[in-house]
Amino acid sequence: MKTANRIKHITKANINSILDKVEKPKKMISLMIQEMEEAVIDLKSSVAAKLEAKAEAEIERKVLQQRIDRWEARAKMAVEKERDDMAKDALLEKRRAERSLEILENDISQYEKLISDGRSSIVELEEKLELVHQRQRLLIQRGVHAVEKKKAFETLRNAESNEAYRRFMDLEAKIERIEAEAEISGFTSPAAAEDSFEKMESDSAIEEALSALKKSMKKETKDKE
Repeated sequence: MKTANRIKHITKANINSILDKVEKPKKMISLMIQEMEEAVIDLKSSVAAKLEAKAEAEIERKVLQQRIDRWEARAKMAVEKERDDMAKDALLEKRRAERSLEILENDISQYEKLISDGRSSIVELEEKLELVHQRQRLLIQRGVHAVEKKKAFETLRNAESNEAYRRFMDLEAKIERIEAEAEISGFTSPAAAEDSFEKMESDSAIEEALSALKKSMKKETKDKE
C-alpha cells in the first residue's frame, strides 16, 4: 500500500509546480528521477511477488479441485455400497474443499486485479520517467530561469522596501528639484530682456546729451573770452 501511494503521488505530480519550489533545479530533477526509478523497481518487485503468490494459489486450486473430485467419487461409491453414513462424510469433506476453493478463487481474482493495476502503474511511471529523461536539460534550464526570476523579483521588492533605498530616492527627487530651480533662476524672460535693453539705450542717450552739453558750455566760455 505504501508503494502504491508513493507511485500515485509521483505519477500525478506536476513537474512545473515542483520546479517552482526548488532552489537547485538540477539536483531536484536528479532526485526526482532517482525516486521514480526506485519506485519502478519497487513496483516491479511487488508485481513479481504477486505473480508468484498467484501461481502458488493456482497450484493450490488444482489440488483443491482434485480433492473435491475425489470426495465426490467416494460419496458416489458409498451410495453404491449403501453406506449413507460414509456418503454423508464424503459430501461433508467435499463441501469443506469447495468452501476453501471459493476463498482461493477470490484471492486469485484479487491477485489478478492487483497485478493488472501494478502493470498499468509501471507503464505510466516508465512513460513519465522517459519524458523526464528527454526533457531533463530543458527542465533544468527552465528551473534555473524560474529561480533566478524569483530571486530578482524578491531583490527588487526588498530594495523598494529598504530605508536606504527610500532615502536615495528622496535625495534624487531633491536634486531634481534643485536642478529645476537652477534652470528657472538662469532663465531670462523676454520682458526682462526688453527692460535691460531700454535701460541700456536710455543710459546711452543721457551720456550723449551730457557730452553735448559739456561741448556747448565749453564753446560759450571761449566765445566770451
